[in-house]
Amino acid sequence: MDVSAYLNRINYTASVGTDKQTLFGLQKAHLLSVPFENLDIHYNVPITLETAFFFKKIVLQNRGGFCYELNGLFYELLHAIGFDVHRVSARVHDKNGVYSPEYDHMALLVTLDDIKYLVDVGFGKFTLEPLTINLNVPQHDLYGTFVLDSYETDLAYIKVSELSNGNRVPQYIFNPKPRSLDEFEGMCNYHQTSPDSHFTRKKVISISTEKGRITLNNNSLKVTKGSDTEEIQFHENQFEEYLKKYFDIDLNSAN
Repeated sequence: MDVSAYLNRINYTASVGTDKQTLFGLQKAHLLSVPFENLDIHYNVPITLETAFFFKKIVLQNRGGFCYELNGLFYELLHAIGFDVHRVSARVHDKNGVYSPEYDHMALLVTLDDIKYLVDVGFGKFTLEPLTINLNVPQHDLYGTFVLDSYETDLAYIKVSELSNGNRVPQYIFNPKPRSLDEFEGMCNYHQTSPDSHFTRKKVISISTEKGRITLNNNSLKVTKGSDTEEIQFHENQFEEYLKKYFDIDLNSAN
């Protein structure tokens, strides 16, 4: 792991140590620098669960990725710095009110001074900074207010919800058990190949900004700045033009 190259990629210039300030700063820097994207799936580039693949794509090619890649590589960075970190399997809540299969999402848990933190740079619009594993206590983040509690159906899981108008909107549940990278291989392959996966249905790339978010899909661009939202519709054959303009990514130059 070339830590210096990684830190340069995410524009992290502060001092590095195994402390809360570094952990929170690294997650924020990562989210503001590296997009969530599924483009390889739509350009027939296989995504393999290998650290060298993640590093080349995200650090050397200035790309993004989806959860297995983003949290997979962020795990390696935190581990190299010296954090007590492990991967966890999460199940995402869908619009039908059910949770997806095991290994549908990868997140990270960091233990620091006997306090556990949920760390996640691979869930799209979520928290800008880690969440403390402190149940039933609202936690205020720049991107919203979140609360963790036990999942009533299976107490082995912790549920993560966002508070909206006084209601808890479930995001995902996770089991704190440490997982190895290869345990996510089946779901990683599923999301690349199955027509039932939302990742195969349309291209998407999205990144956090200091004031909001920029999201690009097949034929539309959405730029949010505070309470203001601008949406642009375009022909699908213009996708790569917008990709270059707003994300500085040229897929034709990748190597």
